[in-house]
This record gives sequence, structure tokens and C-alpha cells, in this order.
Amino acid sequence: MPKPAEELEPRLDYPTQMVRTEGGREIEEYIIPVADKAAVLKRLYPFKPPVPALDEVLYDIHAEKKFTVRDFRVTREGGMNMLVSPFYFESGGSVIDWAPPDWDD
Repeated sequence: MPKPAEELEPRLDYPTQMVRTEGGREIEEYIIPVADKAAVLKRLYPFKPPVPALDEVLYDIHAEKKFTVRDFRVTREGGMNMLVSPFYFESGGSVIDWAPPDWDD
């Protein structure tokens, strides 16, 4: 039986569900209420402020698609909470792959 991943950071206080990726992997995803989205984004955003606004449109360079920040998702992988794009389960874009909306021009 595999050893559980080391807990590198505390879990968030939200329920989770398992989601299957396009590649067939199963990844644990937090179910975050809409009312808590801004606080979770602020907590997990890894870069210097400003934190993007929930109504801001950004571009996922892996999916090659635009998205509204409020549609972000949060996964639990390798003992860490991961801030990811809404297309993460299709193409793997995390917060480091978010770009300005005109990136594809």
C-alpha cells in the first residue's frame, strides 16, 4: 500500500470530491462556496498583490482559453492546496499558467 503524501500545508476546511482528469487520473477537488471564493483566492494566490478580482478575465495558456477568475478551482495534491484554472482537469493549467486576456492575440 502506498505511503500517504507528506502534509506540506494544512487542508482547507471544505469538503472534497474526486474528479477524473482527461488523462484518467483522479484528483481531489475542494467544493468551495461562492461566498468564500474571494477569501480562498486571496489565501492561495502565490504572487505579490494585487490578487486578481473575481470578475477579471484571464487566459489559461495550457487550455488556450479565457476564463473568469471566479471560476477557479482548488485541488489537494501532494500534501498541498493547488489553485488551478477551471480547465485544469482537461489541460493542467495552474495559477502559474494564468496570463492577461490578450495573451493569445
